[in-house]
Amino acid sequence: MIEAEVDVETRDGAMNTFVTHPEEGGPFPPVLFYMDAPGKREELHDMARRIATVGYYVALPNLYYRRTRTFAMERTEEGMKRMFEMMSHLSNTKVVEDTEALLRFVDGQAQARRGTVGAVGYCMSGPFVLAAAAHFPERFAATASIYGARLISDAPDSAHRTAARIKGELYFACAETDRWAPKQQIDELGRILEKAGVRHRIEWYPGAEHGFAFPERQGVYHKASAERHWERLFALFERNLGRG
Repeated sequence: MIEAEVDVETRDGAMNTFVTHPEEGGPFPPVLFYMDAPGKREELHDMARRIATVGYYVALPNLYYRRTRTFAMERTEEGMKRMFEMMSHLSNTKVVEDTEALLRFVDGQAQARRGTVGAVGYCMSGPFVLAAAAHFPERFAATASIYGARLISDAPDSAHRTAARIKGELYFACAETDRWAPKQQIDELGRILEKAGVRHRIEWYPGAEHGFAFPERQGVYHKASAERHWERLFALFERNLGRG
């Protein structure tokens, strides 16, 4: 496997990004991996590597680059406060701008296949990937939101407001216990997508909590659910992107 840390130039500065892809057999379909609130870290690098091993060019950006190149979350009261402060400076609009830069970047990479891309977002990035898929409908062929939070909000740029523009296939992995993504909200989003004729699947994960796919999330990681989400993710990408 090949991997590197690169800077992707955006209108707001250099967005440090982890990229990984197989050594042989390219070019590979690009997959954009959007981080959760605790930030870009080795745990997510390992998850990006797992996607890459089956034949994809994966780019995992640090979405907090406007404030810091590194963010180490501490699970303390003060650490959680800092994390929410970091989250608050992001918006769907800003991440769409970052996505435009990411698309330019992968288009210029010899080992990344030109054309459509896949995307996966966890937790806070669930709405980010939906917004990106809506703003670049010809590019996003397969998009997954894994226990995405605040998929519907009162914000003017809430992801649900543009969801009808999406042309690719969507997949939602929803934890049975998740205060950040209550069933009522997910059901409402499902009705919006159904009315718009957007191809999608919403799947509930019994016995799982918010964060179930992260191996280092002690007391929350749920191996059976995590492995199911990998199976669904790889099938989604292969249906819509093929493999390298």
